Amino acid sequence: MNPVAVIDYGMSNLDSVVRALQECGGDPFVAQGPDDLERAARIILPGVGTFADGMKNIRDRGYEGPLREQVLRNRIPFLGICLGMQLLAGRGDEGGETAGLGFIPGDVRRLDPGAARERIPHVGWNEVDHPGSGLFSGLAPRCDFYFVHSYVVVPSSPADVLARTPYCGGFVSAVARENVSGVQFHPEKSQKAGFQVLRNFLGL
Repeated sequence: MNPVAVIDYGMSNLDSVVRALQECGGDPFVAQGPDDLERAARIILPGVGTFADGMKNIRDRGYEGPLREQVLRNRIPFLGICLGMQLLAGRGDEGGETAGLGFIPGDVRRLDPGAARERIPHVGWNEVDHPGSGLFSGLAPRCDFYFVHSYVVVPSSPADVLARTPYCGGFVSAVARENVSGVQFHPEKSQKAGFQVLRNFLGL
């Protein structure tokens, strides 16, 4: 099996992600420091919390440089989940304006309910309009996934948009650029569809 590093930076429930990967046939381990990334064939950055706290923890624990080395130089397949997807952007203002990893150029902005008065945070099941390939291979169009969030990634380039969700005027719910991908929903909590996304990631 190819080992999958699930990064521990103090911002998520790692157990549910690890268990889901095991059920999907993966060989996950919890990376408790940047040196652990060197033995990973794939890397997952989960996360729940604020953008500013997430980036502070990544930097304080010494992950930023090694992540750039493994993901951008060595081209290790990488998946960001929820906050982990948002941290891929170049900048976020949740918790104060903060520079992100910049793997997917763009900003992270708060959902705007507009005239529809839709609830924020966005919690629960919602459909994802996807291409049916890559991370979404083998899935029916517009299948549902489980979300918990108030902020979303707004990529600078439309080419980095992989999927969208019709809530608060529509938002980007998945991104992809070369070996880097991210999903705003929680695949580990999204039953069969979410597990298929994880299996597809393991097969990249």
